[in-house]
Amino acid sequence: MRLLLVRHGQTTANVDYLLDTAPPGAPLTPLGEQQAAALPDALADEDIEAVYASTLIRTQATAAPLAAARGLDVRVRDGIREVSAGDMELLDGHAEEAEPYMRTVFAWAAGDTALRMPGGESGDEALGRYDAVIAEAAASGAGTVAMVSHGAAIRMWTAARAANVDVAFAASHPLQNTGVVILEGAPGEAWKALSWAGAVVAPAGDGGPTGRPVDDPHT
Repeated sequence: MRLLLVRHGQTTANVDYLLDTAPPGAPLTPLGEQQAAALPDALADEDIEAVYASTLIRTQATAAPLAAARGLDVRVRDGIREVSAGDMELLDGHAEEAEPYMRTVFAWAAGDTALRMPGGESGDEALGRYDAVIAEAAASGAGTVAMVSHGAAIRMWTAARAANVDVAFAASHPLQNTGVVILEGAPGEAWKALSWAGAVVAPAGDGGPTGRPVDDPHT
């Protein structure tokens, strides 16, 4: 299966640099709406057969123009929502108190999946729910699937599941609004990332258990 993981368009919480992870979440800004409207043309060369979005309104609003252009319904699934910030919900992402968020996310990607986000989910839970939606999509028989999801969740899952993306690469490559990570593979097998925000993936070296820099917890 060819898998397109698309980060949602800009939201009001992005502008304020807040850890906004709980549903329904902040709406798209006017710029975010323009970014969503541009997705059908940006992905015109992709033979997309299914479009998924999370339970947060920003992903559904981002996915809607793409799905409409392809004559598809948006399949809403909770499993591809953002990593819960738990006790850090709506904190300023620049604040010292918010630093554990992305560090925990990348610790999960490095294999410490029993670790729990303060007041939130564990890595096993976060990866498990994401895996389940991707397995559902693969079982549907669709050859190319677009999933509109979230920055931290996409970076975590890709670093954990793609054989050619290490934690250092994912940690040092924030995904901008409507940025796309393209992968090929199948559940239970090694995934390969083909591109990250339009660039060919060239993983960095070993950057430790969480990777550096992790100074952009913007989700």
